Amino acid sequence: MARVAAHPDMALVHLQPQSRREAALRPVHGAVQGGFSRRRAQPRARADRQRPSRVAAEIHRQFVEQKNEREGVVETEIRTAFPLDNAQINSLVADVSRRLKRRVQPRVTLDKELIGGVRITAGDEVIDWSVRGKLEDMAAALKA
Repeated sequence: MARVAAHPDMALVHLQPQSRREAALRPVHGAVQGGFSRRRAQPRARADRQRPSRVAAEIHRQFVEQKNEREGVVETEIRTAFPLDNAQINSLVADVSRRLKRRVQPRVTLDKELIGGVRITAGDEVIDWSVRGKLEDMAAALKA
């Protein structure tokens, strides 16, 4: 690995991230001198091309998480069996905000499997006011 990093062509790869795959792999092939097949290098090169978007997405996720924590905001997913109007959403947000003692940033999604009611996820806390949740609780109580 040290030979690959020290290869003069590696500086060009770092300066030109949009360079073609062959140009990026040339220093690796030159440093290894035949002990590394091109066929093995191709899946790795493909993964390297995909990595920047995954890294950027992870950096963004962590940034938003830390920003929200500093501002006292919690992102909340509200899953509902039926569409809610703005007044109902505002009422739910106020109740959850009071319960968590933080400002709530809601994201509302429709989930027909809930049968009725809502399921609210805020970080690692889940508030389940759905019919499906109540039925699952009753089934667990009967089995115990």
